[in-house]
Amino acid sequence: MLDRQPKVNVMTETTIEAQDLLQTINAHRAFLLETVRGLTDEQASQRTTASALTLAVIIKHVTDGERNWISFILDGPRAIGDFSHNVEKYQAGWQLELDETLAVLLERYAEAAQRTDDLLPTLDLDAAQPLPVAPWFEPGGRWSARRVVLHIIAETAQHAGHADIIRESLDGAKTMG
Repeated sequence: MLDRQPKVNVMTETTIEAQDLLQTINAHRAFLLETVRGLTDEQASQRTTASALTLAVIIKHVTDGERNWISFILDGPRAIGDFSHNVEKYQAGWQLELDETLAVLLERYAEAAQRTDDLLPTLDLDAAQPLPVAPWFEPGGRWSARRVVLHIIAETAQHAGHADIIRESLDGAKTMG
């Protein structure tokens, strides 16, 4: 059986499915972005719960995840790399670098989101890639472009919920109701 590799459709109109996926991811991005609206770098980097998560770190993580997963759709597992012997590489993504201000992180997030938004309507959502080697993936597993986009949506939604709790603990603001 031949593997289906990612390819760009020659369609000129966005499919209903792609439109639905875009609307869903953009709704969850909006929830996440609302959690950092009006904050200073210091506030965005403050731990407010028992978790080590901060709003800035969540923005960084979601950005890196979306960027890496979209690259995975296009280039396969080499776009993400092998985490089987380098869990520290993964964990480093949860730390801020000195130059990573909230403004810088939000700019990077906007760039990653725009890339996804531009690419998604052109994708063959059934095309699949083998998963990278990592302790959290089943050996020999494959994900379709559709499953990757759904994963990005789930990650964004989950972290928007985390961010909402952190923001409420910071200053009482409720971003999700």
